[in-house]
Amino acid sequence: MSMERRAVLKKLGVAGTLGTLAGCVGVQEQSTATQANDDNSGGGGGSDDDSGSGDSEATESTGPAGTAKVWYSLPDTEIPARKEAIEQFNSDTKHTIKGADIADLAKKTTSAIPAGQGPKLFEWAHDWVGDYSQRGFLTDQSDQLSIELDSFTDAAAQAVQFNGNTVGLPHSAETVTLIYNKDIVDEAPESVADMRAVMDDYHDPSSSQYGLGMPFDPYFASAWLQAFGGYYFNPDKDPMLGLTKSETVKGLNFALDNFKPYMPKDPGYEAQAAVFAEGNAAFAINGPWYLATLNEKGVNYGVTKLPMPEGGEPNPYTGITMWYFSKGMEDGDASAAAARQFAEWHVTNEDRALQAAKEQGAIPVLSSLAGSDELPDEVSAFSESVAMGTPMPTHPKMNKVWSPVGSALTKVFNGDAEPAAALEQAEKEIRANWE
Repeated sequence: MSMERRAVLKKLGVAGTLGTLAGCVGVQEQSTATQANDDNSGGGGGSDDDSGSGDSEATESTGPAGTAKVWYSLPDTEIPARKEAIEQFNSDTKHTIKGADIADLAKKTTSAIPAGQGPKLFEWAHDWVGDYSQRGFLTDQSDQLSIELDSFTDAAAQAVQFNGNTVGLPHSAETVTLIYNKDIVDEAPESVADMRAVMDDYHDPSSSQYGLGMPFDPYFASAWLQAFGGYYFNPDKDPMLGLTKSETVKGLNFALDNFKPYMPKDPGYEAQAAVFAEGNAAFAINGPWYLATLNEKGVNYGVTKLPMPEGGEPNPYTGITMWYFSKGMEDGDASAAAARQFAEWHVTNEDRALQAAKEQGAIPVLSSLAGSDELPDEVSAFSESVAMGTPMPTHPKMNKVWSPVGSALTKVFNGDAEPAAALEQAEKEIRANWE
């Protein structure tokens, strides 16, 4: 999950260790640094501080009750369920969790945590694990956990570890896949050629009809740039950067030739997501978070695995969404205990995991639910694309890759640069940023 994607989702309200993993799971900015939608209503009230010294009564676990801040950054459609979860936890325990939805989680965490003002827990995809661990923003909770990591799929369990430390707990997987409008498309296409045949018939921008809505950024386009053996960054390969490899350039050219002609002219998330959500596109390539918006809009849609390109195989980036253990938990006080108990409760709650799967398309990573017949068909389809994909690298250098690649993709989509030249420039920028 790129920072750009999640930041855009938050704005719109629409909805390495891990580098060696294969197959992932079997089913699955804010310049003023202010908070938005601070949820202090969750069942326990409590003071604004995070000391955990207010209520001295024991909880179900040993020790005094504590108050802990947790941060997340969600599409508007997912916030009610999160508030409900916090309220339930606060009601059922003596702890008090204060949740806050943060407009720019990256900037806020990197400024607040070193100053000792951040949350005890924060939620994001696993790709920050290496960078944040090396910068001292996280703490190992291996010895304090009351649950075992084998409760989760192998990929999810490995995603929350770095250099032998457990720096968080996983709760869902994500990637992008193909979504189709059942009122326009008779059956799900197996190949990109089949998909193009439908798009050729339907695409008519003069009538506000489009073949496809797909944000053209590094996360959404990864399936195609990596479909022919190319890659953005792989710490286990030499060279680690693969943007200028012929296979990566081939993948970008494939995406431009086969998808761009059928898309709105604006490559950004808002324009691309809107056309399908409004019923004006045959296909969308998007993630599970998007389903809540489609349900709200009443779109008659189906979800299927990514179609096969001739001579290649889709290889999208996949992510594990997790609760990170902030440095603020290292003192082991009552607030840290509250945060840890909330994380353990949230990631092992099967009822809430199934609810998220059915309402938001979330892909469970609990071993007890992976591949379950209780999961909706949409989640199973996302799971097939997850199995095709590659987990986002957790190596600290990966965070310097996203922005230059994003700029390159925007330039080629807009016709301002040739693919090979744009990717070469991105590599130069990344190497300069690493120095």
